[in-house]
Parts: sequence; C-alpha cells; structure tokens
Amino acid sequence: MATDYYGVLGLSRGASDADIKKAYRRLARDLHPDVNPDPEAKERFQEVSRAYQALTDPDKRRIVDLGGDPFETGPGAGGGSPFGQAGFGGLGDIMDAFFGGAGGMGARGPRSRVREGDDALIRIELDLEQTVFGTTEEITVDTAVLCGTCSGAGTAPGTHPVTCATCSGRGEVQSVQRSFLGQVVSTRPCPTCAGTGQVIPEPCPECGSEGRVRARRTIPVKVPAGVEDGMRIRLTGRGEVGPGGGPAGDLYVEIRERPHEVFTRDGEDLHCSVTLPMTAAALGTTLPLTLLDGGETDVDVRPGTQPGTVLTMRGQGAPRLRSTGRGNLLVHVDVQTPTRLDAEQEKLLRELAVLRGEDRPASASASGEGHGGLFSRVRNPFK
Repeated sequence: MATDYYGVLGLSRGASDADIKKAYRRLARDLHPDVNPDPEAKERFQEVSRAYQALTDPDKRRIVDLGGDPFETGPGAGGGSPFGQAGFGGLGDIMDAFFGGAGGMGARGPRSRVREGDDALIRIELDLEQTVFGTTEEITVDTAVLCGTCSGAGTAPGTHPVTCATCSGRGEVQSVQRSFLGQVVSTRPCPTCAGTGQVIPEPCPECGSEGRVRARRTIPVKVPAGVEDGMRIRLTGRGEVGPGGGPAGDLYVEIRERPHEVFTRDGEDLHCSVTLPMTAAALGTTLPLTLLDGGETDVDVRPGTQPGTVLTMRGQGAPRLRSTGRGNLLVHVDVQTPTRLDAEQEKLLRELAVLRGEDRPASASASGEGHGGLFSRVRNPFK
C-alpha cells in the first residue's frame, strides 16, 4: 500500500506548496537529530523528509496523487535521507535553504569598501660597523599611499557614493533554484557594487575610486645596535594603504650584512686574525690593534705563544640586542716561520739551535719506534 505522504505532514490533498513547506519546516525543527536525539524522532524525521521530497517534486507528487509511491516506481526508489543526497548535514543547513541563512551574504550585510592594506618587505645592505653599533638609514620605497584628492573616499570632489540600484544597498543579490526542497534561495555578492551596497557614479580622477595611489616616499629607519644578518625591523603602519583609504599595513626591513675586510661575526662575538713572526711569538710582544669602532688597543702576546692560540678581549665585541653589555673580541694568532734567510740569520738560528739542543733531531725511542734520529727514521723505509 502506498504511503500517505500528505498524512505524514499532517496535510490534506490539494495542499499548496507554501503549506507543504510550512508543515515540513515546523516538523523538522522538532524532529531533526541535531535537536531531538530520540531514535523514534530520527525515524519520524526520515519519514517527514521523504514526504517533503515526494510532494515538492512535480513528477513525484503526480504519482502520489494517482495513488502510487514515487520511491517504489520512480528513479527515487531506495529511499534514504534526501539531505544526504543533496549535501545537507544539519538543521542549520535546512534553515539556510529556506531563509538564505548564515551561509549567505544576507546575514552579514554589505561589506565595507575600506580594507586594510598589505604588508611590504624591503632589504637593505649595511656594513658590519652599522649593524654592530646601530645607525639610521633613509630608504626609498614605491608603495600605495592615501589619495590626496579624495582622501580615500574614491569619489570626485563634491560628489558622494550612491545606493546600488541592483541590490538596493544590501550588497547581495538572490537567485532561486529548484531542488528536492522546492525553490531554494541562495545569495551572492552583488556584481554591480562588489558587495559594498554603494556605487561611485563619478570616480576620483586621481585614484579612479581606489582611494589610494602609487607613490615613492623616503622613510627613516632606525637600526638598533646589535642587529644581525637576516633580522627584520618592523615599521608599524608604514606599509601599503588599503583600498578605500584603509589603514596601512606594516613595512618590514630585512638586514643584509656586508662582509668586513678584517672582522667576522658570530652572534655577539667578533673575530679577527693576526700574524706574528716566530721571534715575536717566542719572546712575547705587545701588538697594537685597530678596533671595529676605530679605536686602538694593545694585545698582549705572551712568550711562547703557539700557532692557533686564541686571545680573548672581553667586552670588545658586538652589543647585545635588547640587553646590556657586549660580546668578546677573539684574536686568532698565526705564527709565521721565515722561509728566506740570509747567511747571518741562518748562522744565528743555528747557534740558537745549538744552545737549545735542537741541532740534533729528537730520539724516536719515546714513541716506541726504535733508536735513531728523525732523519734516520725517514731514511729507514728506503733501505
């Protein structure tokens, strides 16, 4: 026996489309699983949904009026929830289908023409002295600035925006589509006013209704002492002005540090290398050193300093960013051995070698390689 779909909705035959929609809406509010978790309510909701689908489709309703069941004789056989087929997941989706709901522009109204501007990024190259001790740089940027003619309004002088005739100021237009629910109303931004609810009949001749223009401007950038390569300085509100004269974004200045001829940097520490003659390393000396800031200091080299020795000068490095104090200056010592000696120099070195007992190679017995000097050990593999 065919199901009485009119009776399921509490209606009599000949009910209008409006009566069917009203009855379904009333029952769906009470029976939908999102509202009523009772299993019996879930089954009842499926029956109501099935009845609604049958009575809102002209072909299916004709079968119902003839005493048949469209889900048994037509392409809809097999039943199932009509909301699963059409992509409706919850009670809110059903209400949206009837009223335009939160998913459409109607719930939000027209959007503002004024929007926030984009952030901008620019890179600058600085010398090591500038990043270590800080500086102020003037940078030139091409960016969007507020239109001086209309002050962001986008209209020609003496004129004003008017209400959009297409959407009557709502910022949205509606379209009606037929589905198993009947006529479903959907909304979208108005194509005439782009969703703002207003149009500009006489655009500003300077910015063409944008409220902003491209311009080149010079901005001072204060670089704090202790910044490092790759760091970014944020200048709030110095980026691009937004459409409609909206608030400007931020400008980020990225630091690129040029290599220095003498000093290298590792965080807050500075490094440099000095080359000493063999005699100075052996006897010790005081080495004058020009610092990064141009000042002079003395580096004390102790007698017997070996190649690769690192001398630490505390507090002579880079300032600590957002803190107090400075890092260290690390002086790397390279001892230079003479390669060309005249006769007198060679004689003196030989005499020194004799006095120090270095005229004969050291015995290799300590290393467990047998007796004999260095040269005998070199010759042995060839015997």
